[in-house]
Amino acid sequence: MVKFSNLYRYDVYEGLMNETLDVLIIGGGITGAGIALDGASRGFKTAVFEMQDFAAGTSSRSTKLVHGGLRYLQQYELAMVADVGKERSIVYENGPHVTQPEWMLLPFYKQGNFGPFTANLGLRMYDYLAKVKKQERRTMLSRKETLEKEPLLKKTDLKGAGYYVEYKTDDARLTIEVMKKAVEYGARAINYAKVEELIYDDNKKVIGVVVEDQITGEQYNVYAKKVINASGPWVDSIRELDGSKQGKELHLTKGVHIVFDSSDFPLKQAVYYDNKDGRMIFAIPRDNKTYVGTTDTTYEGEIAHPTMTVEDRDYLIDAVNYKFPSLSISKDEVESSWAGLRPLIGEAGKEPNEISRKDEIFLSDSGLISIAGGKLTGYRKMAENVIDLIVNQFKQEIGILYSKSETKEIPIAGGNVGGSKGFRQFKSDQIKEAEEIGISKENAEQLINKYGSNVSEIFRHYNELHNEALEASLDRLLFAQLRYAIDEECIYKPADFFIRRTSALYFDVEQVKANQENVIAYMAKIFDYTKEERAYYYRDLRQLLEEAVNPEA
Repeated sequence: MVKFSNLYRYDVYEGLMNETLDVLIIGGGITGAGIALDGASRGFKTAVFEMQDFAAGTSSRSTKLVHGGLRYLQQYELAMVADVGKERSIVYENGPHVTQPEWMLLPFYKQGNFGPFTANLGLRMYDYLAKVKKQERRTMLSRKETLEKEPLLKKTDLKGAGYYVEYKTDDARLTIEVMKKAVEYGARAINYAKVEELIYDDNKKVIGVVVEDQITGEQYNVYAKKVINASGPWVDSIRELDGSKQGKELHLTKGVHIVFDSSDFPLKQAVYYDNKDGRMIFAIPRDNKTYVGTTDTTYEGEIAHPTMTVEDRDYLIDAVNYKFPSLSISKDEVESSWAGLRPLIGEAGKEPNEISRKDEIFLSDSGLISIAGGKLTGYRKMAENVIDLIVNQFKQEIGILYSKSETKEIPIAGGNVGGSKGFRQFKSDQIKEAEEIGISKENAEQLINKYGSNVSEIFRHYNELHNEALEASLDRLLFAQLRYAIDEECIYKPADFFIRRTSALYFDVEQVKANQENVIAYMAKIFDYTKEERAYYYRDLRQLLEEAVNPEA
């Protein structure tokens, strides 16, 4: 098995040149990662090509919740609530380090979206449809109890609240952990590898792709029996390459989130509330920060690089001050932000926030399989449906019968902790080990929630690579994570590390500013960057830092 590291990327290319794959996946977001795991775990020879970094598109830019879709009850999408509710618990059990329960407050006000009766009814139906565990079912709170949970809430016209469980996650790390598990099963996965063309046989059936390496510019022909387009916002671009973009099309909408330090927004309790325009907003505490989102506007700009606008920022600041008026939050308190695209399947006459989040599979005459729409929570089931389709095709075409999906029972990378029940004891044991080598309980807990059962590797690097960290002029804990990301998590660019492997650019901006030069210098040595590459990656990171705070950058 080739390691999941860019130190071996050309070994991966070389191996792919000498065989015909069963399944070739275009797109390394959560959908592509899920398909890779499902396919590889059933015995398919599988590969994934991602033109940016894994999870760099939609899959690192969500509200960071694996949730049951309460909002979809308002749109009467009962089947979706039931489906994603069931999937939510599977995602949690297979990776309890990266997904954890989060009690959510749903306050209701006089003349708001929800009243005591509608909130109670909605949450009761939600519990039923999503098959919520008994200990996590909703309770209804009085006005006094609501303010005890969150004193910052607007008191005027407050009547009470519903109290229910969602699941918070790190969407990028969830994607990486799924992809790592797929690689464990034999899948090959390469980032910064762009599919430029589709290859066809004499019968106009797709039999492979032309991949251009975005680091060197070299091109490779890679062949496969089945090609899957799971490229998120780029699904229609690949369909255009195939000449099969007809009928339904994507409708891209942009969602923006902004981040505050907890000293400026000391939120005690996650809150899901209706803004004055009726849109629903999340405010969620995380790692001594509070983040707020999301907007939902039609997007027609550059797909690869959506950013926060002044209007986006001001809308969310107004949303904060509307429901938390004592804060008087201003743009000066915004520490960071992120903007992401939702690749929804267009529906004529509907506003962005009304369009269904359902997923759909498109099969073209060439045999190209495209999957679009869907939600982070439902990634595993979406992947299962795609691979089931291919299993049926292989059965009809060549008489080979592959097994059913087993991903319900497969822990993702880092998930070998005994499920949610075993995770508490696992964490306790690991904290003791961390403290023995000089890592604080707080730092150990953060690392365990990030790496799960692989945290032992971080501890090992911390213990053994002291001299290397000193030589690189980096904090030992940060260096341990950097070395692990290079060896085991396929980073190539500094932004891969600071955004999608650690979330530092969103939730610890000062760490990025303090360490960017030394991290880039170390990565330049490991990956043999040219002088131009090193300068470009430094400029790129500085630009990302500026854009996260200043929408006019």
